[in-house]
Amino acid sequence: MDQRAIGVFDSGLGGLTAVRQLRRLMPSENIIYFGDTARVPYGNRSRETLLHYARQDLRFLSGFQLKAVVVACGTVSTNCLEELRAGSAVPITGVVEPAVKRAARLTRSGKVGLVATRASVASGAYERAFRRLDPALEVHALACPLFVPLVEEGRYRPGDTVIETVAEEYLAPLREAGVDTLVLGCTHYPLLSEVIRHVMGLRVELVDVGAEAARDCRDRLSAADALADRAEGSARFYTSDRAVDFQRLAALFLGEEAAGPVEQVDISQYGE
Repeated sequence: MDQRAIGVFDSGLGGLTAVRQLRRLMPSENIIYFGDTARVPYGNRSRETLLHYARQDLRFLSGFQLKAVVVACGTVSTNCLEELRAGSAVPITGVVEPAVKRAARLTRSGKVGLVATRASVASGAYERAFRRLDPALEVHALACPLFVPLVEEGRYRPGDTVIETVAEEYLAPLREAGVDTLVLGCTHYPLLSEVIRHVMGLRVELVDVGAEAARDCRDRLSAADALADRAEGSARFYTSDRAVDFQRLAALFLGEEAAGPVEQVDISQYGE
């Protein structure tokens, strides 16, 4: 047993969907979350900038007693994960491998779609992971750069003309390609599930990368006999921008009334 906390970070609030799943799967665990809302989105940044940001985020979390870290950012997971793992004293789980394994199991036709940020798609990380698992799979990847800012602005509900129009335009090539499984390659995207299902059709399986990363983290901790032994875990939330804005939107991602206390952090002091 290990009573230390699990650290989670993302470029903004999307990683809270992974926190939601972690709390559902492991209610006894303490969780420390950092959302870099001052610099969101990460998806249009260079790889060098991404690595700099990710190292700062990880350095902040490393100030807590942690037993594992979940990188709940698809962009960081696809571009910087190996470098982060090389410099970390605790195991780090990204969102790519767990989601790829799930999608490969679900697909019936062998045609899999991926929607993600520009940086994630440009990295080719998902395609490489699919090829390692099953070279016969046909993978169709699309960048959807407007999804993250629209979600963060609360424009994700069915009936919202803006997000429905954007989703129709983005997803049309995947629908035409006949994919039967779609990886939501950013932890913001689960909030768009209803809109995406409407566009893609109910027969298309959606893979939530945050949920799969949470399951992978749970399985790794269980295998190492490192799950916590307490009646109920807690969650602490930190952000690099205004705490009041974070708290206002966090409930949408967590599926709860409120996130609890949120503290603003000057992430620049955790420079290399």
